[in-house]
Amino acid sequence: MSENSAGAPPPVEDFSELVAYIADGVKPRDRWKIGTEHEKFAYRRSDLGRLDYDGPQGIGAMLEGLQRFGWKPVSEAGNVIALAQDGASITLEPGGQFELSGAPLENLHQTCAEVHNHLAQVKEVAQAMDVGFLGLGFDPKWRREDVPVMPKGRYNLMLAYMPTKGKLGPDMMLRSCTVQVNLDFGSEADMVQKFRVSLALQPLATALFANSPFTEGKPNGFLSLRSQVWTDTDPDRTGMLPFVFDGDMGFEAYARHAIDVPMYFVYRDGKYLDATGQSFRDFMDGKLPALPGEKPTIKDWEDHLTTLFPEVRMKKFLEMRGADGGPWASLCALPALWVGLLYDQGAQDAAWDLVKHMTVGEMARIRDEVPRLGLATQMDDGRTLLDLAGPVLDIAAGGLRARARPGVVSANETEYLATLQETVAVGRTPAEILLDRYNGEWQQSVDPIFTELSY
Repeated sequence: MSENSAGAPPPVEDFSELVAYIADGVKPRDRWKIGTEHEKFAYRRSDLGRLDYDGPQGIGAMLEGLQRFGWKPVSEAGNVIALAQDGASITLEPGGQFELSGAPLENLHQTCAEVHNHLAQVKEVAQAMDVGFLGLGFDPKWRREDVPVMPKGRYNLMLAYMPTKGKLGPDMMLRSCTVQVNLDFGSEADMVQKFRVSLALQPLATALFANSPFTEGKPNGFLSLRSQVWTDTDPDRTGMLPFVFDGDMGFEAYARHAIDVPMYFVYRDGKYLDATGQSFRDFMDGKLPALPGEKPTIKDWEDHLTTLFPEVRMKKFLEMRGADGGPWASLCALPALWVGLLYDQGAQDAAWDLVKHMTVGEMARIRDEVPRLGLATQMDDGRTLLDLAGPVLDIAAGGLRARARPGVVSANETEYLATLQETVAVGRTPAEILLDRYNGEWQQSVDPIFTELSY
């Protein structure tokens, strides 16, 4: 992007520039990459408490310790709040959840190796600090008010604003963890089909990865409380996006949606300026109360797109956002599912054939019911999500075989679907298995989960 004479990025003058930013994500198939992200809870082994930022067992100390592996610190207001290395980053969620945002990689073997290497590094540093990391979708033990908030400016703005839009936004920020995958598209038409397939099947992914049945030490009545929390977080920026299934869906339609989602902030000179509830349209006209007379740059639009939280999100790629955090195998299984479905055209067409008859109303109902019912959620035709899961996994496996990306010990990437195939074989979500153990060998205590699901 060119700059003006003062060296600052030029202001955005027309809506078409916002559309063009998203459309610039189009890539030929041979340049498609896989980006994975996962979050995990950090806790003290001595009392299972969540980590503060400061102190010898703090998040800051974890970030300092990881720098021995070549990670470079990123600071805000004097605090290290992220690490960067070779296209990947380690960032902090509001409650100190540790997130790996992986580099864009060629295949699932590389993705899984990246996760394995990251977890090995984290474990080495954590063990010396007597700290552990937990793979789960929702904090099983601690109250919202007991969770320390990390020193990152945007989080204070969001925590103050979210209770004005829904009851559970702070729980999403402080007590939830997810795993997601970011995938490319080859054209506007390809983006639309990918978006529709992934939205329609997102509730199935939620069920397959459901892994958050406990709150404050007891069963909470859900299989994925993390998913339920999103239903009462902020209706302006969450949900199933019905317009994606309209006939005029495309880059412009998504930009029209995004521009009308209320803002959170504007980042200037190292500080987050409070723009909560204000309009990006007003910003385009130089009428933003937070910055009167100033117009946005493309970087402001990029920042704004990161504050939308639908089940599938578009930036210059598509993000699949419907899964609970979980154990190591699930961190590889989530990208395997979506790469298998969406990175081979035959598989993508077959997946669309499975869901194209579904109405927007049916999808919304399934989305509302799946946090509680999981794989037992019924479709309008009387089948359950468990009935749908088998054919979907078969399509994903076929797509991975067709990609033919060999690894060290395998001819393709289908091995990473194994944990999902086991879930379908037994017909029960990970959350239901945890509940069995809670009521059985764990003697109605959640404390053993910190050992059983620790990385």
